[in-house]
Amino acid sequence: MLPQEIKTASVQETEALGAQLADAMLKDRSLPPFVALYGDLGVGKTAFVRGFASVIAPAALVRSPTFALVNEYRGKSKPLFHFDMYRITGEDDLYSIGYDDYLARDGIALVEWSENIPYALPERYLRVEIIKDDQEDPDSRMITIEERKSLC
Repeated sequence: MLPQEIKTASVQETEALGAQLADAMLKDRSLPPFVALYGDLGVGKTAFVRGFASVIAPAALVRSPTFALVNEYRGKSKPLFHFDMYRITGEDDLYSIGYDDYLARDGIALVEWSENIPYALPERYLRVEIIKDDQEDPDSRMITIEERKSLC
């Protein structure tokens, strides 16, 4: 399945791609349970998470955890941890939200603004980068999904 580069033309297509990744992760247990999301403000990271959560935790009302920093959703078989690292400035901030404690649990983590925590990514993770790829079409996105190994 990986790596992939997919063009989406709507929020619904971005959500559907998130759901497809969740399905793939449920079927292929060798994939790491950590999804690092990259992309500018407003590109659709939370929409991607909404689609992902629709498979793992269907009852979840997904909202960006910008101020809470992390939202936990009860999944069918595993909990889903949705982090927003936009306001994280260092390791002390991660410690204060219990980041390592969440990762030690048997769940799946989706982390928005992963570029702010390169030092805290796990050894293996899925990198999802979302970019606006067409100035004329505000809903057009190019989404790249690949497995990575941490540089740390």
